[in-house]
Amino acid sequence: MNYHQYIDHTALKPDTTKEKIEKLCDEAIKYQFASVCVNPFWVSFCASYLKDSHVKVCTVIGFPLGAHTTQVKAFEAKDAIANGADEIDMVINIGALKDKNYDVVYTDILSVRQACQGHCLKVIIETCLLTDEEKKIACQLAKKAKADFVKTSTGFSDGGATVHDVTLMKEVVGCDCQVKASGGVKNHGDLLDMIHAGATRIGTSSGVKLINNEESQQDYE
Repeated sequence: MNYHQYIDHTALKPDTTKEKIEKLCDEAIKYQFASVCVNPFWVSFCASYLKDSHVKVCTVIGFPLGAHTTQVKAFEAKDAIANGADEIDMVINIGALKDKNYDVVYTDILSVRQACQGHCLKVIIETCLLTDEEKKIACQLAKKAKADFVKTSTGFSDGGATVHDVTLMKEVVGCDCQVKASGGVKNHGDLLDMIHAGATRIGTSSGVKLINNEESQQDYE
């Protein structure tokens, strides 16, 4: 089976240079990955670089803490789409979720959903910071807001995707959303485990290594 289209080829570190972004795009074209996932600054560059390919441009919103105001997240999403983004990965308001302020979390997601103007929205719930019950509620809120995906992790917190979390998330969202696993997918075996658990996208900075069955040493996406 061809797993290349499962990969969101990712470069989100703060010291990412133009040379690294060009390499990311070249690899995504060569291996026919689903997308490159980059910080908003790089969206317009990637959109131009990839315009003659099938590789989509994904960017992150409210990243990596999720503590931006809703208005800022919505503006970020609109700006990213205007610059050529095809897909938006937003971080929920994690503190509000833990405070059981579910209206805030839902409104936050819904506002970005509306700002996406029909483009793909993935909702990052940062599973390593949540209880199983909180993970379920976060997924329910994302589903209610009609997100396209729920996503495990930013890759910048205390942990990444686990088979348990992917399985749990998929059980909650069913056929209404897809699941993206990111952070901690280190080798081809991990990739297969996440897919078998229900993930249809894998966020990783080591897409080439995973496809070539090599071990990744990266600590983040």
